[in-house]
This record gives sequence, C-alpha cells and structure tokens, in this order.
Amino acid sequence: MKALILGGGAREHAIAWVLSRSKVFDEIHAAPGNGGIAEVAHLHEINPTKGEDVVALAKKISADLTVVGPEAPLMTGVPDALRCEGIPVFGPGIDGARLEGSKAFAKSFMLDVGIPTPSFHICRTVAEAKEALSLRHPPFVVKADGLAAGKGAFVVEELAEAMRLCHSLLEEGMLGEAGRTVIIEDYIAGRELTAMLLIDGKNTGLLPLSQDHKRALDGDKGPNTGGMGAYVPVPWASKALVGRIEEISSATACALKAKNIDYRGVIYIGLMVDRDERPWVLEYNARFGDPEAQVVLPICDVDWGEVMLSVAKSEPLSAIRAKGCAVGVVMASGGYPGHYDVGFEISGLEEARKTEGVLIFHAGTKRDGEKLITSGGRVLTVVGLDPSLEEARTKAYRGASAISFEGAHYRRDIAWQALSPKTPRKGGDAR
Repeated sequence: MKALILGGGAREHAIAWVLSRSKVFDEIHAAPGNGGIAEVAHLHEINPTKGEDVVALAKKISADLTVVGPEAPLMTGVPDALRCEGIPVFGPGIDGARLEGSKAFAKSFMLDVGIPTPSFHICRTVAEAKEALSLRHPPFVVKADGLAAGKGAFVVEELAEAMRLCHSLLEEGMLGEAGRTVIIEDYIAGRELTAMLLIDGKNTGLLPLSQDHKRALDGDKGPNTGGMGAYVPVPWASKALVGRIEEISSATACALKAKNIDYRGVIYIGLMVDRDERPWVLEYNARFGDPEAQVVLPICDVDWGEVMLSVAKSEPLSAIRAKGCAVGVVMASGGYPGHYDVGFEISGLEEARKTEGVLIFHAGTKRDGEKLITSGGRVLTVVGLDPSLEEARTKAYRGASAISFEGAHYRRDIAWQALSPKTPRKGGDAR
C-alpha cells in the first residue's frame, strides 16, 4: 500500500517517519516534502493546497491513504476533493477545518456547547475593539480571526499598544484578510497544555498530553512563535485535570457529530490550565500540533499506518498507549519569528544521530547539491527519547549541541515546568 503526505515541515517529517515504520505501507510519498522527508519518502513538486493537483498525484501513484499535515490544504477543501474520488483521507473536510480557519467560528462553537473558554468579543471595527478592550484589564489578548502562520495572537501590557494592534489589523491590513476580524478575549494566567484527539466520525482516542513552548526565548519571554519545543508526558497533570480534559474532548466530539460535521482526523485542543487546575480552551487546530507531533507520535506504541487508515475509513480505533518520554528542541534561524535569512549550510547531523534515542525532524531544510541548507524560520526539531523525561531532555540537548548553522538559536529550558514544577514563573501565554 502507498501513503501520500501533504506538507513539508517537521510535523510532516514525523508523520512520514512513523508511517515508514508501519507494516501497512510499502511506499511513502510526500508533496512537497523537505530535505529530511526525502530520506524516507518520494517527493513530488506540486502545490498541496490545490485539490485538482493533489487528486491527480494521488491517482498517479495509486495512493491508498492521504494524510494532510498543515492547515492550508484543509482550508482549501483538499480532503473533500479526495473523498469525492473515493480516496481515504486523514484530515477533516472544510466544514470541520473551520474550527481552525476562523477563531470567531471556533469561539462561538465553544460557547454554544458549553466548552470552557475565556470570555471574548468578536470585533470587526476599531470602535468595537475599543469597546471590548475597555471592559478588560492588562495584559490584553488580541487575536486575528483567520490563519496567520502562528503570528496572529498578541499579548500586550499597554492599552495603547493593544489599540495600535487592532488598528493595524482591522484598517491597515497587517495580516491581510486573516486580520479583518479580531477577537479580544480575557487573559488567563497559567500553564499551557496540548490535548490531541483522534476522531473518525464515530469513535475518539485521546493521545498523550504534551506541553508546547510558544515564546521565542528562555523564561517564556520574547514574541510568540509557531513553537520552540515540546515534551511528553506531562507529569504535573493530575488525574482530576486529565478527567476534565477528557470531558472537554468528549463534548467537542459530540458537538461535531450533533452539527453533522463528519470529522475524520485529529483535533488539536490548545489549553491553558489556571492556578485552580481548571482547563480553558484557547484554540482548536484541525491537525497535529507542531512541535507536539514530533514528540507524541514516536512514543505511541501503535502502528500509525493502521491507526490513520482506520480514522480515514471511520473504522474502530485501537487503544493508544504511550511508551517512554520525549523532549523536542526546535532549532531556528537567527531572527525568527521576525526577519531571518536562509541558505546556510547545516552541519553536525551525523554526529547528533550518534546519541542513541535521538531523532532529527526537518522543518525548513532543502538539498543544494551535496549540501543541506536552511530554508525556513524553524529549521529542525531535535527529539530525545528515553524512559526518563530528564534523560530524554539530556539527549535532545546533546543532539542539538552537535548541530550548527549560521544564526542558529534554540531555547535552553524546554520541559522546565516538568523538571522544576515548583520554580516560580510568571503566568503563561494566552494565545
């Protein structure tokens, strides 16, 4: 059997890696892929957001399953186009993808079905934004409604800065159509947590909880990014907290079914856990988180080929159990998430792989002859695997320290909340 993966980031490399180890699939294909995915898959140069191009490729290679990695193909209806041709797809149709494509839709969905989420206002004019901000105290949370490549959420301390942001988004088009509507919501201080839920239209399966690190710099400082690292499992998540998250997951799945949304794929539930251990849903994503996928997928003791095919075909899901621990460290280009340069040679990958239990997933890389060079903001995710979370972290940093490229930077405190849970630290990120 043959699998086709859409996308070209570290999340898609992790998906390709687990599917290459599956007993189900003999061939893995990816479009467009990257320098690392090329090691386990055949690459195809097509636009993964164009349904007709993806359908043509899937038919050409006789794909038995297509896995949609990033959000963009979901929002252009690629899964719908594939399903119309009878090709099984891991990824929701455009109706389910709206949970990620529009924060206004997602927040209204949560409110409608009683899922705990910070109080909010949907604003389409500067005057509406001013009124919504006047009802709140700092820090202020401003979010663009649409997809913004991880750059549409802002947490600011000053009212004047929040107003400038709203003006830039609503009237100056700072993020284009994505920012023509904004959400102003209450700030929730706490710990960030990620739940990822498999849904096949009938059945659900909650994956191991993980924690992402959104801020660019150590100590949870600096601007928000697409994610600078993650770890799994989360030892500070109590049994009571897990129970509450299971209730949120069940309510989400039931609401999708009640609204006749045939959701087949994974739904990412971005949570903030407050000081009273109450989980608040900040956002939904309609695909695996990145970098959460890079740590969660490898520790699940399942055949991911069987699981993803079952989800795509709406067949019963097997129990998913975790085995061991994982810590992922994202190595980024200098200047990320702001301006950065690309085209720098990457060295030290073979040295990093000499450490047992180290995996390297490529995000922004490409081949230039015999060289591997940087081609994006987030370049690599270095993952350490071990029965001990502390040792997994040590392995991840040992691997990262062996790799170099001009301007490379990464956080040095991934998993600090798990290994030093009593360390005082201000608030969390309300994304």
